[in-house]
Amino acid sequence: MRSIPTITKNLLIINVLAFAAYFVMGRGGVDLNDLLGLHFFMASDFHIYQLFTYMFMHANLQHIFFNMFALWMFGCVIENVWGPKKFLFYYISCGIGAGLMQELVQYIAIYLDLSANGLSFSMVNPAMFNGLTTVGASGAIYGILLAFGMLFPEQRVFIFPLPVPIKAKWFVLIYAGLELFMALQSSGDGVAHFAHLGGMLFGFLLIRYWRRHPDGNSYLRGGTESPIDKFRTFWEKHSHKRADNLNGHQDNRTSQETDWEYNARKKAEQEEIDRILDKIRRSGYDSLTAEEKRKLFDNSNRS
Repeated sequence: MRSIPTITKNLLIINVLAFAAYFVMGRGGVDLNDLLGLHFFMASDFHIYQLFTYMFMHANLQHIFFNMFALWMFGCVIENVWGPKKFLFYYISCGIGAGLMQELVQYIAIYLDLSANGLSFSMVNPAMFNGLTTVGASGAIYGILLAFGMLFPEQRVFIFPLPVPIKAKWFVLIYAGLELFMALQSSGDGVAHFAHLGGMLFGFLLIRYWRRHPDGNSYLRGGTESPIDKFRTFWEKHSHKRADNLNGHQDNRTSQETDWEYNARKKAEQEEIDRILDKIRRSGYDSLTAEEKRKLFDNSNRS
């Protein structure tokens, strides 16, 4: 547990404690999943806090095991790259986004069903919607899977039962495709497939926003910068800008690379990132040197 970063470790602990409380209190006749799970927003037992609490509740041991395994496997890497504040913000945002997607899909499904029977929401008792409950961290977990695929698209991962590893970008696309297929099948398997897709959608939009506005999420990076460091950064930035203006051009050495040089450089960079990720898995993030941490951070911002 020492090598697990702070937020990932605390999320694991909170989820396990919540599941234990659900099991223990259930013996006393108190259903925590009913109290804290996400109900349909037009039901009489819906509360706004459920959009947050539902992602810490789970239906059974298998449900929580696979979610927590994925959180440990991929969350450690993402948190080490982003830092605790940004990772927690992303995790909670994907979880809430997944819940909102589930609410929207339920609304559409119920509306179509009522319309087919010549009814409307105003004609039925809100209590009839009670019992439509969603629980689980899967929406947030799928957001983390997407983040891993977007930050390290060329990293190879294993998917059971495939005998060979595949690139993370294909891993994410396969999972998204399967979820979409199963969601459209309307099989009634009790799995909130659209919530999973909602977590991935909100994660994608958030990462895209951060990439287009890299300075807009600096408060989430977790580090603090002294006034002297801020002044030095400001001075260096504007000094370089003035120098470029005086020279009448920007440094375009990268744009003058041949295709072969560019591909060779990108391949070498990816091999270095793969080596760093392997080192994290073997020895933990703290085993990285300052230079390796910088390379990992720079790569995530370029991805």
